[in-house]
Amino acid sequence: MIQQQTILKVADNSGAKIVQCIKVLGGYKKKYAKLGDIIVVSVKQLRNRSKLTSKVKKGEVYKALVIRTNTKQRKKDGSYSFFNKNLSNAAILINKKGNPIATRVTEPIPVSLKKKQFMKFISISPGLI
Repeated sequence: MIQQQTILKVADNSGAKIVQCIKVLGGYKKKYAKLGDIIVVSVKQLRNRSKLTSKVKKGEVYKALVIRTNTKQRKKDGSYSFFNKNLSNAAILINKKGNPIATRVTEPIPVSLKKKQFMKFISISPGLI
């Protein structure tokens, strides 16, 4: 579960390394985000020190798609899907139109996002989990 002030890793080549959740989108009572939800994030740390090659800047605000969480996700058939405990929360940065900022995703994307019409992200990812 992702909530405000949660630190997430960035799983793309946009130039950001670590982001912090500012707001969970989807209604004024929504407190937690899960796989496939859109959140508003602030860039806390860049992947490289070079400002010329990075597509984002430190301190800027973007929207992000959650692709991995530490908690288990229950499926409709009763089974659970979860990731390795060593892996932490991860997200992909998106622009205002909903397209990915990066040209490549570094980690596989869950199959559940395929049903939510995120085909743009699946096409640039290395695979599905």
